Order: sequence, then C-alpha cells, then structure tokens
Amino acid sequence: MNQEHIPETIIEPGRMTKQYWRDLWVFRELFYFMAWRDILVRYKQTAIGVAWAIIRPVLTMVVFTVIFGGLAGLPSEGTAPYPVMVYAAMLPWNFFANSLNESSNSLIANVNLISKIYMPRLILPTSSVVVNLVDFFISFAILVVLMIWYRFVPDWRIITLPLFLLLGIITAYGFSIWFGALNVKYRDFRYIVPFVVQFGLYISPVGFSSSVVPEQYRLLYSMNPLVGVIDGFRWAILGGDVQLYWPGLLLSIALALLIFITGIWHFVRMERIFADVI
Repeated sequence: MNQEHIPETIIEPGRMTKQYWRDLWVFRELFYFMAWRDILVRYKQTAIGVAWAIIRPVLTMVVFTVIFGGLAGLPSEGTAPYPVMVYAAMLPWNFFANSLNESSNSLIANVNLISKIYMPRLILPTSSVVVNLVDFFISFAILVVLMIWYRFVPDWRIITLPLFLLLGIITAYGFSIWFGALNVKYRDFRYIVPFVVQFGLYISPVGFSSSVVPEQYRLLYSMNPLVGVIDGFRWAILGGDVQLYWPGLLLSIALALLIFITGIWHFVRMERIFADVI
C-alpha cells in the first residue's frame, strides 16, 4: 500500500541569507497587495482626499516664498521665478520626509503580520516608499501648472530628471530602512525621526538656493545627501544659468549609496530578531 506523500520542510543553516532575494520575488504579490492597500487607505475618510498630496507642498512653497524670497530677499536661481525654484525643491524633499516618516513606522504598524507569518520584512518599508512615490507624481502636476502660470519653459536638461529622481529614491530608501530597523529595537526612534525631518528641512536648500552658502563651506554642506538631490532637481527643471556644484553632487551620491547599501545590510541582519523584539 502506497503511503500518501507528505511534504517535508527542511531548515538549512544560512538559508535565509542565500534565499532572501529569491524570496522577495516569490512574495512579490504580497508587496503589490500592501502597496495597493496603503494607496487605497491613505486618504480614506478625509474630506478632500488625494488633494492633501497637493495642498501640503503648495502651502509650504507659499510660506517659503514669502519668508525667503520676499522678507529675506534671497535670490532665485537663474531666471526662474522664486515659487518655481522652491517647488522644484519641495518635490524631492516631501518625498524623502514622507517616506522616512512612514517607512520608519511600517514594521511597528504591521506587528501582527511580522509575528505570525514569514516573509521578507523588507517588503514593508519598500511599499511605503512606493506609495509616497505616487504622491510625488501627483504633486509634480502642480509644478507643470506653475510653469504654465509663470510662462517658464524648461530646456533640454529636463530629460535628466529621472536620474535625480532615482538618486532621491535611493537616498529616501536608505534612510528609511535604517530607521525602520532601528525603530524595532529602540522605540526612541519614533521621537527621533520627526526631529530629523524637521531639522533636515532647515539644513537643506528647500526655501533657498544652495548657491548662497559660502564657497568654502559648499563641500561640507553637501555632506547632507539631500543637497545633491535638490540641486540636481533644480538643475534639471530650471535649466538656464543654474549650475551644478559637481564636487558636492558627487559627495552626495557617494553618501547616498553608502547609506543605501549599509541600510540593506543592517536591515537583513536585524530582520532575524524582529519577531522576537517587536
């Protein structure tokens, strides 16, 4: 009599490391589901819904334009109107800030999922970053409206914008997975992340041009990876006389890649204990 075949589960030492990237592909449908879920519930039961993705950067742009462009009298970059210059920086900044805020809490918010089933936990912060990328494209439509309103036409540099968007994604993702993993073990980071975002807004060239920074401090200033991202966005969108500070851009790229690579390494290493400490 033939016995019914019973599947066996074999646990191999080091299997998680060897199979981790394959498992990410195997669980791709879960990633799609979680990203789509976050998109659907993001503005659910709000009075104006997805308009929040537009209102927040627009209001911030208005405030920065009045304070830095009007009261402080800081110059714009090239021939671009000051609101266009500010909004060109608000796009990558808002994407970074929202991704960091939400991804750092993505593991804590899905504690039941983490503690009950196996899946590559990297899916959780990744889906949060993807959702904020949707907001980015919605907000980008306002930039087009501003350009039409001010009759500002970008030049050929606009075709390089996807490269700087990729740099922005790498930067946001690197910081997100670092803080996401740290937040599981040290809950203090739920208070640290809002401070980092608020402080980062002040030290990043969002409401002003980085060209106002004295030349001798430009390289030091570029140790903030967001400086290279924002300057790249402005160079691609504003065109004209806007110049890139190449040493600073290369430094920002190197730091963004370092944070991205070490963030993945640290996240995967810490993932084994998430279910125990969360």
